[in-house]
Amino acid sequence: MMGHLIEIDGSYGEGGGQILRTGLAYSAILNRPIKIARIRAGRRNPGLQPQHLKSIEALAKITKARTDGVKIGSDAITFIPEKITPGRYEFDIGTAGSVTLLLQALLLPLSLSESSSHLVLTGGTHVEWSPPFHYLSEVLLPTLASMGIQAKAEIERWGWYPKGGGRIKIEIHPASDLAPVLLTDRGPLKRIYGISAISNLPNHVAERQKDRALRRIEKELKIEAKIDLLFRIPSNGQGSFLFLIAESEGVKAGFSSLGRKGKRAEDVADEAIDSLKEYMESEGCVDPRLADQIVPFMAFAKGKSSFTTTRITEHLLTDLWVIEHFLKISVSRSGGKEERGRIDLIPASY
Repeated sequence: MMGHLIEIDGSYGEGGGQILRTGLAYSAILNRPIKIARIRAGRRNPGLQPQHLKSIEALAKITKARTDGVKIGSDAITFIPEKITPGRYEFDIGTAGSVTLLLQALLLPLSLSESSSHLVLTGGTHVEWSPPFHYLSEVLLPTLASMGIQAKAEIERWGWYPKGGGRIKIEIHPASDLAPVLLTDRGPLKRIYGISAISNLPNHVAERQKDRALRRIEKELKIEAKIDLLFRIPSNGQGSFLFLIAESEGVKAGFSSLGRKGKRAEDVADEAIDSLKEYMESEGCVDPRLADQIVPFMAFAKGKSSFTTTRITEHLLTDLWVIEHFLKISVSRSGGKEERGRIDLIPASY
C-alpha cells in the first residue's frame, strides 16, 4: 500500500539533479509519493531544466505515475507512482543533456523489477558535468555486476555538446538479491589504459592528447600505460575525449576530460592526468564519481556495505541524505567533505 507523502528540500547539499534522480528512483521502487520543493534554488538557472524534465517523464512513463509541476523552470514537483512496468522504452532528451544521468534515474528501479527491460536513450553521451558513457560501461556497470546488477550498455553514436544526438542501448535484467559492497582496499595496481578519441576533428588532436598523457604517466607515475586512438567515431558533432582507467586488483577507477573550442589537446590530457594522479597518490579504494553512484544500490543489498574513497563529495553526502528519507539505513562515516574517508552502510532490514 502506498505510504504517506515524502517531502524533500531540493536545495539541500549539492542542490541539483542528484536529489531529483535519487528521490524519484526510490519513490518508484518503494511506491511512495514524493514532493520535491525548492528545486535547484541556489543555482544560476533555478528550477527544472530539460535534462531533469526527461528523467521525471521517463520514470513517470515506466511507473504510470501521476505528476504535478513537471515543466521547465518549475521549482516544485509531485510524483505519485504506481507499479514499475519493465519493457522496451525509448527516451530522447532532445538536447545534449546527459544520457548517463538519465540512466541513473532508471537503472536501479528497472533492476529491481520483475522482468527485463531494453532502453534506447538519445542525447549527450560525452558532455560536461556528467559521467561519460565509457565511465558507465567500463567502471560503474562492472562494479555493480559484482553486486548482482545485470546490465549491458553499448554506444551506437556519440553525442557531444551542443548538438547531442548520441544514442546508447541498455539491457537490464532483474536482480534478485544484491550482494553488499566491500571496497576498502584497492590492492596492487594491475594496469593503466584508456582511449583518446575525436569526432570530425583532425587526427593530430587525439594523437597529441595520447602523447601528452603517456609522457606524464611515465614521468610522474613511473608506469607504462596503453592508450588506444579512436579517429572515426560516428557523431553528429565535433568533440574530443580522453579516458583513463586505473585497474587495481580490487577495483577500477576512471578519469576523463573533454575538449572544447579553444582548449588545447595538451590541456585536455592534463585535466585527466591530474585527476588520475590525485587518485593514485591518495589512500582510498573508490574514486569520487563511483562512490556517489553505488550508494543508492547499497541500501538494497543483503548486508553491510563498506568502501573507502579518495574524496567524500557533496554528491555522496546528498545521496545518503535523500535515501534516509525513505529507508532507516544505518550509516557511519569517517572523513569530512572533500577529504578521503570511509562509508559503512547497513540496510534497513539488517
